[in-house]
Amino acid sequence: MIPEQLANGFCFGEGPRWFEGLLWFSDLLGEAVHTSTLSGALTTLPLPGHSPSGLGFRPDGSLLIASAEDRKVLRYDGETIVQIADLSGLVPANLGDMVVDHLGRAYIGSQAFTGGVIVRLDPGADDPAGVTVVAKDLDFPNGMVITPDHRTLIVAESIGRRLTAFTIDDDGALHDRRVFADGLDGPPDGIALDAEGGVWTSMTLAHQFQRIVAGGTVTDRIDMGDRVAVACALGGPDRRVLFLLSSTDAYPQRLVGTRLSRLDAVPVAAPGAGLP
Repeated sequence: MIPEQLANGFCFGEGPRWFEGLLWFSDLLGEAVHTSTLSGALTTLPLPGHSPSGLGFRPDGSLLIASAEDRKVLRYDGETIVQIADLSGLVPANLGDMVVDHLGRAYIGSQAFTGGVIVRLDPGADDPAGVTVVAKDLDFPNGMVITPDHRTLIVAESIGRRLTAFTIDDDGALHDRRVFADGLDGPPDGIALDAEGGVWTSMTLAHQFQRIVAGGTVTDRIDMGDRVAVACALGGPDRRVLFLLSSTDAYPQRLVGTRLSRLDAVPVAAPGAGLP
């Protein structure tokens, strides 16, 4: 599989999400959220003073944005941006990726190298009282997906070089922690789930995007050469396009002021499934 470049000229792309015919993604250091069409035409939502990371859409179409460094959650309704939660007193490190379930509950990672957590922000309770810590002791929680039956959440633990699964109960709590795949070739970052149960994973330091099945077998590899694989998403009209965000360095702060990130796309056999 050979990726085709769609767009470039942004600082550090993260958290891609396919929604209503567009790919949405954060520009962590560029203080913006961008959208791209399938032909690579970009539009920009400026977020001055924020470092957007994880993105997720609620059932009403509003966009939730995790602002990494100030540890706040923003909501964009298509016209205005408002802060809905300040998690700075509840989490041990900067916010990272996010997945929003079919009921609008947002699962957000806090990226401590050890002792990382996942918190759940429930709709209708957009303040610290409406936030629950649902997983602890994670080694840098990163990309997250939820299976089509809404019963399993898979999270990438970057420092642990593993994918970890949890059972989601009816109340949105996470139980039955187990390994989906470990001993990975590199720290996993953003992930995407397909209809055959495979997880596309960004292997940052391995400079590859890999498709991994339960147990850890790698079925497909996309080599990015000297570029760092950052995040991926399945989208397009039938969710058979794998969107790839890459950069020139795995450490975002080294890229402040640059415009070296890139968005590529490649067709895949198995369509996307579940959330996001």
